[in-house]
Amino acid sequence: MAVETTIYLIRHAHAEWRDDESRPLSRAGLNDAAVLAERFASLPIVAVYTSPSRRAVETVEPLARRLGLNPELVPDLRERRLPVVPATEFEALVRQAWSSPDDAPRGGESNVQAQTRGLAVVHKVVARHAGSQVALGTHGNLLALVLNALDSKFGHEFWRQLSFPDVFRLVFDGPTCLGVERSWHAA
Repeated sequence: MAVETTIYLIRHAHAEWRDDESRPLSRAGLNDAAVLAERFASLPIVAVYTSPSRRAVETVEPLARRLGLNPELVPDLRERRLPVVPATEFEALVRQAWSSPDDAPRGGESNVQAQTRGLAVVHKVVARHAGSQVALGTHGNLLALVLNALDSKFGHEFWRQLSFPDVFRLVFDGPTCLGVERSWHAA
């Protein structure tokens, strides 16, 4: 008999860009985090894990509060490490990383390294919470890389089309992913 585990993989809501992991959500991001909490609070989510970055924490905190849970910080849900570049060069840097997944762009973290780290968290959570539903707060690059490990259709173009926030539902039977679907995204 299958014991299905559901993971809600959540990309953080909007934050004004700057090279600072402590940057807060924007006003729109805070509003979207509240909407996310409203939409998902009726689900039987038993745990909330999140990247320690402020924008990821602020995205899942309203949901965790509504569920009566405390979000647990998981450093390996952090965004993939990339070198600091001007905003005009960021897209090219990410495209390069997707086309050469084993290479660490300019000393950053390779796609393979970040993907391995993110997927390990997902598998640990699935093993710990077998048969339950869990929310994981993370970042766009890492989310896309985790989904890419489960299905190669999730690539660079998919990453480019993600919204702030974005939520994907992953269903597992043991360590096997049975499917991925988009559950909700900001308009």
